[in-house]
Amino acid sequence: MQIDLSGQSILVTGASRGIGAAIARRLAGSGARVAVHYGQGQDAAERLAAEIGHGAEVFRGDLADAEACASLWAEVEIRFGSIDALVNNAGIAIESPLGAPVADWLTDWERTMAVNLTATGLLCRSAIAHFEKQHGARPKGGRIVNIASRAAFRGDQPDYFAYAASKAGMVALTRSIARAFGKAGIKAFIVAPGFTRTQMAQAFIDQYGEDYAAGDIALDRMTEPDDIAPTVAFLLSGLADHATGTTIDLNAGSYVR
Repeated sequence: MQIDLSGQSILVTGASRGIGAAIARRLAGSGARVAVHYGQGQDAAERLAAEIGHGAEVFRGDLADAEACASLWAEVEIRFGSIDALVNNAGIAIESPLGAPVADWLTDWERTMAVNLTATGLLCRSAIAHFEKQHGARPKGGRIVNIASRAAFRGDQPDYFAYAASKAGMVALTRSIARAFGKAGIKAFIVAPGFTRTQMAQAFIDQYGEDYAAGDIALDRMTEPDDIAPTVAFLLSGLADHATGTTIDLNAGSYVR
């Protein structure tokens, strides 16, 4: 099946590495123009944009800063003219022991929520307003894919309570968008990976061991970023619009619902 995203402009957050970079490559390979967001990896983001072509451009934004989230969307809209889809991929997982001082634990909790959930909410809010405006002009609407985690459903280790809670919030947000705005032409989906071999996951693997990460999967290898990207492209293609509000589990069979 050929996925054709020609003519679409798509913002992918956290696109300078890992899952986000794989998604950006896949979307551009299907013809989309990608807004490559990064927080710190400017060089990697610029190399990626040059690699994937199709008019890709880079955009910086600290997603822990609410004003930066609003500015990010506005800048992409100004430079691209219109945006057809949003992929909220950026996320952090901070190791935060329950026995840490309460102020330190709370700082970790609030930063995790700010990047993983609040930024997602703010960008979805901007996307909804933009898509509704598009839908009013012509029957177009838009699509949102939020990258959650199996942790939203099966939970996580005590050191990562905030991560699991933030991802569960993303799931509820996405379902709410799908139910509330479908008639405005807006579709919203959740992709929930398990352990995926990325820099972010490596810290967890270093702490708990490769055997822990891979021990409960049903397949013979851990998930790679390139295993996630095709599903995102499919969801953004329009071929799965009647699955709006659904969650696609991509966890190598480590959590089956």
